[in-house]
Amino acid sequence: MGFGLAVLNRLAGSKALERAGLTEPVRNVVAAATRGGFRAAGAARRTFKATTRLGKPARPATAPEADLFDLTPSDEQQLIVETVTEFAAEQLRPAAAKADESLTPPDGLLGRAAELGVTLLGIPEELGGVGTERSVVTGALVAEALAHGDLGLAVAVLAPSSVSTALVQWGDADQQATYLPAFVGENVPAAALALQERAALFDPFRPRTTAKRTPNGYRLDGVKSLVPRAAQAELFVVSADLEGRGPALFIVEAATSGVSVEAEPAMGLRGAATGRLVLDKVSLPATALLGGGRSETFTEVVRLSRLGWAALACGTGKAVLDYVIPYVNERQAFGEPVSHRQGVAFQVADIGIELEGLRLVTLRAAARAEQGKPYAREAALARKLATDKGMAIGSTGVQLLGGHGFVKEHPVERWYRDLRAIGVLEGVVLL
Repeated sequence: MGFGLAVLNRLAGSKALERAGLTEPVRNVVAAATRGGFRAAGAARRTFKATTRLGKPARPATAPEADLFDLTPSDEQQLIVETVTEFAAEQLRPAAAKADESLTPPDGLLGRAAELGVTLLGIPEELGGVGTERSVVTGALVAEALAHGDLGLAVAVLAPSSVSTALVQWGDADQQATYLPAFVGENVPAAALALQERAALFDPFRPRTTAKRTPNGYRLDGVKSLVPRAAQAELFVVSADLEGRGPALFIVEAATSGVSVEAEPAMGLRGAATGRLVLDKVSLPATALLGGGRSETFTEVVRLSRLGWAALACGTGKAVLDYVIPYVNERQAFGEPVSHRQGVAFQVADIGIELEGLRLVTLRAAARAEQGKPYAREAALARKLATDKGMAIGSTGVQLLGGHGFVKEHPVERWYRDLRAIGVLEGVVLL
């Protein structure tokens, strides 16, 4: 039970089954389990224990304040972006269509992604990472580069680093010593930041998941929705209303009694293998509370998450633009390229204009966040632009391809579906 859909998907791709002529029946089982709401106990593959003791929590240094806002990446950032861009082009983009169809990332892809060291970037050197100072801008650039390959797979890749970032920023010394060593090793655990709930007009600051105090800690009850790689995840950071006091964050190990997952395929982000996290009378120790339950910590998580989604929108929006430009230049109608028509050319130009505006606001908010400056206004603007313009870019991309925009032969229809998630989801990614 603990391996759930992960085991079924491995079986479906097995060469031994192919030789035996059983591949198709097993794939049918996988499909039926996915569509029918497969449910399994939380993965019980790892026990998190502190191997060392820290005198105090390790926090990355605040980035130095800059007098001017400069979009030019540093040499280090440029190298990171080039590496991630190459990985996205060579690994994510070719695997995206199959992942969208099978509702899960291909075997080995996320292991190769972990070798990039995405989780290491935000972890301080004293904890085994490579981070020297807080860099929200670097996180935004990485998210943008990954989403240019595929947004769904980018979410699957970034989900573990969101949990490690939360532990670095707000975890106490014991929490960091217990969980962070796993994120700097060779076998990075699948993990997820679970804020989303399946409710109309969902407000992340008013979660329906509840946390009640008990003599030994807390008891959580509720359901989290659209959690990436829920069936494989070993660790979650979950939001819950702490006895009417407001939202708080809790560290939940997947092996905890009362934790179960259900498949929850959606319109978009299908490559992220989204699922439903069910918490039924889950008992947690007092040490599971992250950030002391402070309201300002939760607000920071929501804002940084929204910035992450805006960065993802920039990457996928750029993918749409890069795809439609050669298409409209090569597509012939009435004896000339369709790009010669002003109605087409203006729509392509509008995509470029909106992308530049969205990217500027997103990176400005990220720059202010990493320098410790107020950035609530900038984050809200980025969220609004990403929600409105992201969906508009996806829709325009489909329109510019005409009938080709409606078929899966071209990736724009998938990008359109993925971009609609920007205005719906909370949490999941964290810069």
